[in-house]
Amino acid sequence: MRRDWRFLARAEQLPPPGDWLTWLMMGGRGSGKTRAGAEWVQAMVRAAGPKTDLRIALVAETLGDAREVMIDGPSGLVRIATRMRPEVEITRRRLVWPNGAVAQIFSSEDPESLRGPQFHFAWCDELAKWKHAQETFDMLQFALRLGTTPRQVVTTTPRAVPLLKRLIAEPGTRLTRLSTSANAGNLAPGFIAALERRYGGTRLGRQELGGELIEDRDDALWKRDRLEGITIRLTEPLRRIVVAVDPPAGSGERSCCGIVVAGLMENGQAVVLADVSVEGKSPAVWARAVVSAYRRFEADRVVAEVNQGGEMVAATLKSVEANLPVSMVRATRGKFLRAEPVAALYEQGRVLHAARFQQLEDQMCDFGPEGLSSGRSPDRLDALVWALTALLLEGAGEPRIRGI
Repeated sequence: MRRDWRFLARAEQLPPPGDWLTWLMMGGRGSGKTRAGAEWVQAMVRAAGPKTDLRIALVAETLGDAREVMIDGPSGLVRIATRMRPEVEITRRRLVWPNGAVAQIFSSEDPESLRGPQFHFAWCDELAKWKHAQETFDMLQFALRLGTTPRQVVTTTPRAVPLLKRLIAEPGTRLTRLSTSANAGNLAPGFIAALERRYGGTRLGRQELGGELIEDRDDALWKRDRLEGITIRLTEPLRRIVVAVDPPAGSGERSCCGIVVAGLMENGQAVVLADVSVEGKSPAVWARAVVSAYRRFEADRVVAEVNQGGEMVAATLKSVEANLPVSMVRATRGKFLRAEPVAALYEQGRVLHAARFQQLEDQMCDFGPEGLSSGRSPDRLDALVWALTALLLEGAGEPRIRGI
């Protein structure tokens, strides 16, 4: 009984009764949603009997996430299995149980890999973070065509992305909410108290701890549904590429160096290529991240804000790459005023995204006249503003860029 999930689980971690197509578990960090998803998959395998052709899809943001969280993690399928443990065939990207059941691993980075296979069940983890969310989810629905009652479980930290909101509204969805505090007995002592002191009452805390779905701010410059509509698969070459840097004001675990890569297409549209921002790192570390992005994307220039560090920012970057072409920018207006013309570019259809950038989009959709609701600096957004200003607004006024 001490090992039986039916006795260990909280009520909200057990499958809902009745006829449903999707069991959606929205929970905070450490709320026990991953364990519930893994236990559901294991229960389906056991219920299939001593010999079965059961087929299951395991879909995560990346293949690495599938391996580290859904399979080998503390609450993953291999760790929670007792008398029927699956064997991981990582070269074939699948798990095989002793009774013949097979689970295949998929990534939201490659929706087309779901074209062809077919399944009885599926487990989708962190749906709100998927890079090509709608396309991957659509391909999965076409693949759920085996058996009499194909079903899927979705475990995710909530984000107000359009796909998640549509899924909640579907009649075949059963929604379960899990909070981090309800799982306190399985977490490190003082963990919840420390986070409550830091994030309690904030939008981030309500989302990441309480499992609430926080809608976009009414006064925000960007909306998530519009951002979803501008995500493309980039196939054409770019005329110009820049890496923009917004150095952190200080150091420590909560500091973030915003680093955004963007390029200019032949038709004059800009496309955001990557958000490679780094958190809680020293100047030497984030400088190496900037140079790495510059080399990886074969960029033409690095644009760095110097309000927080002056000449030290350029010196730090050049200490990693002496010949790095750096342009320094200095803000003379507030963040909201600088962001407004860039938001207008999005409204005009002049900016596209090459993928979904969840943390960057979170800042964009939570940024209003008073800044972010958390009070923190919008580092990623600032870097985005500098990048798009350099590509589309340079020469049209503030901010001014001078080479060194």
